[in-house]
Amino acid sequence: MESQHGTWSNRLAFIFAATGSAVGLGNIWKFPYMTGENGGGAFVIIYLLCIACIGIPIMIAEVMLGRMGRQSPINTMLSLSKTYGRSSAWSSIGWMGVAAGFIILSYYAVIAGWILHYMFLIAQGHFTGADGEFVSNTFSDFTADVSLMMFWFTLFMIITVTIISRGVKRGLELFVKWAMPLLFLLMFVLLGYSMVSGDFARGVTFLFSFNIADLSSEAVLSAMGHAFFTLSIGMGAIMAYGSYLPRKVSIVSTVGVIAVLDTLVALIAGLAIFPIVFTNGLQPDAGPGLLFQAIPLAFGNLPAGSLFGALFFLLVSFAALTSAISLVEPALAFFVEKYKMKRLYAAIIIGFTCWVLGIGTVFSFNIWSDFHIVQSMTIFDFVDSVSQKILLPFGGFLIALYVAYKMPVQAVIENLDLAKKHTHVWKALIGVIAPLSIVIIFLHSLGVFKLIF
Repeated sequence: MESQHGTWSNRLAFIFAATGSAVGLGNIWKFPYMTGENGGGAFVIIYLLCIACIGIPIMIAEVMLGRMGRQSPINTMLSLSKTYGRSSAWSSIGWMGVAAGFIILSYYAVIAGWILHYMFLIAQGHFTGADGEFVSNTFSDFTADVSLMMFWFTLFMIITVTIISRGVKRGLELFVKWAMPLLFLLMFVLLGYSMVSGDFARGVTFLFSFNIADLSSEAVLSAMGHAFFTLSIGMGAIMAYGSYLPRKVSIVSTVGVIAVLDTLVALIAGLAIFPIVFTNGLQPDAGPGLLFQAIPLAFGNLPAGSLFGALFFLLVSFAALTSAISLVEPALAFFVEKYKMKRLYAAIIIGFTCWVLGIGTVFSFNIWSDFHIVQSMTIFDFVDSVSQKILLPFGGFLIALYVAYKMPVQAVIENLDLAKKHTHVWKALIGVIAPLSIVIIFLHSLGVFKLIF
């Protein structure tokens, strides 16, 4: 049985697509500075353990569900539940994924628009010889300019809709086949530049120094949370991509490759960025603001900085775009199946809806900056919190429970080609360790532990 939307040409195409979905702004910037804040190499080890014990098992389960259902996440869960005599309420997994995709893309595209804007600014030499005040004022003036923010946000949405409307092979696969190799090439170019022009030794020390004393319980929980979110689990994208996977491809080994590539991108990004940051005396733990303020300042004062700064933002824009198109696909597949729409019309409707929702995020940084939905949360803060802290972890939790306790063991073994000796390990990971860890992450993200202890 094949998906009506098409299939990937081969295993490599799926690896590129799923890796593109997983690799985003968090990998290229968030992971490196989290590493520095939480024990260096010790944090990296905990993160890798969490990828292996939590992220990979749930990602395997999500890909397997997609390939078995061969439909959008919503219809996949309805179909499988009917086949195995389970409640149709399990389709909520698909609905939450679609909802999360809508919400995340609505603000993700706004930030991605910033990246496009900065790519052109730095390429034009706007930051050459700039000081901190100039860079800071540039960022403040940009976020205060509603029309300029709307232009770049709209442009990014148009690019996303154009790619997604062309289908699996002519759109998704064609783009990722070019984008992912180019992304890796750009990363290695920047890594070489960083080794020559930056304080590379200090950057390596920053990322990989092993100091177990700095590894607090907070750091362990942060590692678990980031391992979960970095693989795009629970937002329907991986299940949708899995539905286009040929039957002969091994899910377990393929997901392993994706997890390795996803982690590799984060590590290379850190090695490329932080030596430049340290060379310019900048703070490595400045978070998202560093991307749009400190990085232009750093490249603006280095030889050939305009060229390599533009390459850096081009790299980040590729990462943002590959994630964005994966966020659209679950909803688009459902529209095509449910309403027999052409992909182009479905893509336009979904893109327009996300664009309308994204206006609230644009306004959060200027004319609605004083408007708070809950406590001190702006619209941007609210949609980010709901998607990241509620929809994604709960979706991943339900996936683990469904595969572990609602599906016939033999069906899972056959679809994953598991050896008999590995079934007990699989059951422990997907039925106990992964869901329990997600509960801990979920409670921690809501601040429950702080209230208790």
